[in-house]
Amino acid sequence: MIETQDLLFELGTEELPPIALKELAQSLSAEFAAGLAGAGLEYSEIHSFATPRRLAIVAESCAIRQQDREIRRRGPAVQAAFDDDGNPTKAAEGFARSCDTTVERLEREKTDKGEWLCCNIRQAGESASRLLPEIADKALSRLPIPKRMRWSNGKDRFVRPVHWLVLMQGSRVIDCELMGVRAGRQSHGHRFHHPQAITINHPSEYADRLVTGRVIADLATRRQRIHEQVQAAASALGGQVDVDDALLDEVAALVEWPIPIVAGFEEKYLEVPDEILIHTMKKNQKYFPVVNRDGGLMNQFIAIANIDSRNPDVIRDGNERVIRPRLADAMFFWEQDGRKRLEDHLEATKSVVFQQKLGSMYDKSRRVAGLAAIIAADTGADVQLAKRAGLLSRCDLMTATVGEFAEMQGIMGRYQAHRDNEPEELALAMDEFYMPRFSGDRLPATATGIAISLAEKTDTLVGIFGIGMKPTGDKDPFALRRAALGTLRILQEHRLNIDLHHLLEQAVSQFGDSLENDNAATEVYDFMMNRLKGMYSENGVSVGVFTAVASRRPGNIADFDRCLHAVIGFQQLPEAEALAIANKRISNILKKAGDRPLPAPDPELFQQLEESQLNDQIQTMSEQISSSLSQGDYEATLKDLATLREPVDAFFDHVMVMTDDEAIKTNRLALLARLQHLFLQVADISHLT
Repeated sequence: MIETQDLLFELGTEELPPIALKELAQSLSAEFAAGLAGAGLEYSEIHSFATPRRLAIVAESCAIRQQDREIRRRGPAVQAAFDDDGNPTKAAEGFARSCDTTVERLEREKTDKGEWLCCNIRQAGESASRLLPEIADKALSRLPIPKRMRWSNGKDRFVRPVHWLVLMQGSRVIDCELMGVRAGRQSHGHRFHHPQAITINHPSEYADRLVTGRVIADLATRRQRIHEQVQAAASALGGQVDVDDALLDEVAALVEWPIPIVAGFEEKYLEVPDEILIHTMKKNQKYFPVVNRDGGLMNQFIAIANIDSRNPDVIRDGNERVIRPRLADAMFFWEQDGRKRLEDHLEATKSVVFQQKLGSMYDKSRRVAGLAAIIAADTGADVQLAKRAGLLSRCDLMTATVGEFAEMQGIMGRYQAHRDNEPEELALAMDEFYMPRFSGDRLPATATGIAISLAEKTDTLVGIFGIGMKPTGDKDPFALRRAALGTLRILQEHRLNIDLHHLLEQAVSQFGDSLENDNAATEVYDFMMNRLKGMYSENGVSVGVFTAVASRRPGNIADFDRCLHAVIGFQQLPEAEALAIANKRISNILKKAGDRPLPAPDPELFQQLEESQLNDQIQTMSEQISSSLSQGDYEATLKDLATLREPVDAFFDHVMVMTDDEAIKTNRLALLARLQHLFLQVADISHLT
């Protein structure tokens, strides 16, 4: 049994980029784990540590050396190992000496290329102390650092200058040099509270020793501490904090010893929309805004300091001085924008280019307005309201507030529409215009918001495809994939009775003659189907099931979803496999016959009982499923069609379709085409085979 001891690696640096800290820590842990595994050094568990000034790992119960192993060495060929008299040559004797044995004790191994002298030797495992420096060096070289820097006169490169290195197993320091620094047992505490060195006697005491130096080394623990501090501080104010995970991650990466500081600002700034103030506090200052029990913003916030000051009022005053000018700017922009209505900005959109070949933002707004009116008519929404909303949808881009806070587009439109006394639904639609903004985001809820959001996305898709700029690889400058997914989600989740083919053709018509690609609508449809396949694949739907429905190229996405779930249910039926095979056979027969138009089957030409029986069943079933189909009950339709298994099996068992008699053959093909059509009203189940 090989002895094990805990292993500690710590790299001390200048302050690391907070946005990258979590990824760097995870990557270092993963690379170290891979390095230990690759070297055959077993361990029980790896713990990751990260602060603004350090990256570290502790590997518990790490083997102090590799396992001994037996290796088989191959020497010279037997033909070269012995002379004509059978005496060993110098080659054989030299190989025996290298194996610390005699020629007589060497083994022989036969291969397809001849016979060779061989020996088995036991190789002692390398010590961890010899392997670990290379493992650590390789782990550091593989960290995801886009741009590495040099410091001092050294040649080493890292994300920030390196100041100290700890590498030890058990109580012993592993002698090595990495990043221009010699390994030791000296770590360092908080830059201000404990600037002196901290001696680490054993890896197991690492985290606790750093706490004495006012450093919480574990990022997750520090994050949780901040979360609790912020919630407690907000509660003491009679408010609450909707903790932003991304902000929490970033703040945890900025401090080593978090201390909450409650600060505030003048109530007059609350006249500015909450979203603008919250964005300023979070984005620019990394503060946690406090809201009251009703969700309204309070004129207080919580900052997290990296120092436990004897005079916290000084830190509070400093934070208040920093935030005040930013809030004053926000109020200035808000008041300036209030002097104009949204529609007053419409003329200015003519000077902003959307895309050189597709015109200005004004041109795009007019197209979106026209398409939104068509969508509104199809969905029963207010056509004139949708048209006006589409025309005003980009006007907030010209406001000073959005010019300063780009993330406020849409939100500013909603507030400005309220100030303009526009209808409530139009005001909400200004914000819903951009929904969903990201994966999992909420969808537009109002009829007008749905209309202009769909119009915007389909206009972009058709326009960019129409000038031959469809996305390739990871390049998607107009976010067409996001636009496609958003469109599909709106159509699917709102169960809209809109034909996607028609919608795309209408979008094309808004461009007049400015598009270069005549197949833009078809290409966008195919592009969207690929996105839809990905959406269903993430939910565990097989490619076969998806293709069974998609092969019909349906236009109604809500209908598509109902068909797909009906096919999933159909797969569970005992008749499903046989009918899928039969439909595959029918498809192949009809293709072989040329997929030509076929007349209705003529009962007078039936020669066998199975033909007549199948025809009667098809006629009965066609009438039976008409009601289910009209109601969109595709599950019931497929269950009914499953009862056709017996007459279908009987037909293929007793009837030859491709007979020499052309009239009989055509009649039988017509019968199969009619059978196939029954299923194709829901899906092409031949893809289930």
